[in-house]
Amino acid sequence: MKLTIFDIENWKEIGATLLRNKTRTILTGFGIFWGVAMLALLTGGARGGGDMLRRNFAGFATNTGGVVAENTTIPFKGYQKGRGWSMNLSDAEVIRVAFPELEAVVPTFQRWGISFAHGKNSFSGQLVGAEADYTKILYPRLYEGRFINESDVSGERRVAVIGKKVASQLFPDGSSPLGKLVEISNTPYSIVGVCGDTSEVHLNGSLDEGVVIPSSTFRRVFGYGDKVDFLMISGRPEAKLSEILPRIRTLLYRRHDIHPADQGAAWIINIAESFEQIGVVFTGIDILAWFIGISTLLAGVIGIGNIMWVIVKERTQEIGIRRAIGATPRDIIVQVMSEGMALTLIFGLCGVCFAALILAVMQHTTNPPDAVAVAHFQMSFAGAMTILGIFLLLGTLAGLLPSLKAMKIKPIEAINAK
Repeated sequence: MKLTIFDIENWKEIGATLLRNKTRTILTGFGIFWGVAMLALLTGGARGGGDMLRRNFAGFATNTGGVVAENTTIPFKGYQKGRGWSMNLSDAEVIRVAFPELEAVVPTFQRWGISFAHGKNSFSGQLVGAEADYTKILYPRLYEGRFINESDVSGERRVAVIGKKVASQLFPDGSSPLGKLVEISNTPYSIVGVCGDTSEVHLNGSLDEGVVIPSSTFRRVFGYGDKVDFLMISGRPEAKLSEILPRIRTLLYRRHDIHPADQGAAWIINIAESFEQIGVVFTGIDILAWFIGISTLLAGVIGIGNIMWVIVKERTQEIGIRRAIGATPRDIIVQVMSEGMALTLIFGLCGVCFAALILAVMQHTTNPPDAVAVAHFQMSFAGAMTILGIFLLLGTLAGLLPSLKAMKIKPIEAINAK
């Protein structure tokens, strides 16, 4: 008599054995099912949650920062604290030269509460003066037309890119704004594009609710001279902004006679640091997910081992008879371990399918049609098979000790066992 895992009669017998103890089989199977499902849900959920959080920063270059001038908080060189100061265009040029590791240094200008009008329709929002390199740091979503370019800036053109919400208010009939005029503080500008935010986090106000014009035009119209409201900075991939931004602060303080220790005189923004923190957080979440999942998985494996012990004990006489009619120790080991494999495979597949269904629902509900990036809650086929394979291996090993015990049963003692 020779039993193999490919023997149909062997698998029929395994099924009959498991069905004779339905309650115990179902309870053990549920432990396997839940262990696989939990591990799959936790790993898939952690990945999707990370994608959702990263989606908030989808509209930024990852290695980005910025500087905003604030009032001083420490007296220095005869100046009292509370002194206001401003960055200027020469500061931006000096920073470009002094820090070649920076990809872009973009001075920007803004005013709030500006009136935008077209015919009888009006809207009040933010006006931004931007250079062409603005899109190297912030990635606006273009719905129509184009963004501000170098020719607009060098020619001080009166052109405007209006936000999506501004367009809906000024053109409620849904007509295209391109080529039409928008009045900004009673001055007409030709509309060349419609844009909007690509993320839920705003570095310089919401583009949906604002209008962008060339920086040179902005400075001329509002008499800015060389004053800069906000200095946006983007580093090259190898650049570390956490090291560069303090050096930029030092350079600006030296140029504007500000105390070196005055942390409140400039607001430093480091988006790159936020990206790094997100990465660390979700690495920790991934580790926690695997720890919880594997702990649940081991609980299921222990359940498999227990049921195999009970099965071997209940079938002592049967095993003795098999040994007496010629079954080898290998046959007995394969028989017992095959039962553990069957239990693990059936309920493990159910767990994978259940987790895939739940993750599919989560992915559908968390990804609206206009989402800028997809949150991937679904696990890959390879990932699902890896989880199932790990569980199958451990489940098979869980049946090893009971099968070795069964192999050592002596036929005469087993037949006489009660």
